[in-house]
Amino acid sequence: MPDKLIEGYREFRLSDFEVQKDLYETLGKGGQSPRVMLISCSDSRVDPTDIFHAYPGEMFVLRNVANIVPRGDVDTRTPSTAAALEYAVNVLKVKVILVMGHESCGGIDACLNGIEGRYVGDWIRHLTPARDRILARGLTGKDAQTELELEGVRMSLQNLMSFDFIAEKVRDGELILQGAYFSIISAKLLMMEQTGAFAEVPPSAD
Repeated sequence: MPDKLIEGYREFRLSDFEVQKDLYETLGKGGQSPRVMLISCSDSRVDPTDIFHAYPGEMFVLRNVANIVPRGDVDTRTPSTAAALEYAVNVLKVKVILVMGHESCGGIDACLNGIEGRYVGDWIRHLTPARDRILARGLTGKDAQTELELEGVRMSLQNLMSFDFIAEKVRDGELILQGAYFSIISAKLLMMEQTGAFAEVPPSAD
């Protein structure tokens, strides 16, 4: 594996870095000023910078298991998500926070079917209210998986508003919260509407 990483680094130096050398120098000397914070899953199949074709410095990305945002008033032993939110909103002053779920999420499967492991289990428990709403509808199997992937995004958006510094910015019109969902198999992107429904984004502007 180290050899593969070294090969990847060398390819980066010969390709992307050569093209974007000035951009890296500007970012390194002048700092970052992304307009978007993107919260996505740690899943290796879902790379938000690839999906949104983003250049370095354009997105402040937070990745965790199942793209979860816990409530701001819940005591947690791992407040890294809250710290990233605070930094993005109060220091970087992002204008958009986008929470993106995805198809075939292992964290969602763990929430529905159980998983061994103290730390993953503790983290996934944040999804329990969303899971209970899905199961109360009598959904099972793939239907439950997909619906919980969507409901998890809705829950995280609601939880974002439990942070005072986020709620204040949203009320003042300085911050937009947006939900999204990505299909790994078809590469389709869905955006959440105000009703909570998800609608596919056309792959071209035509």
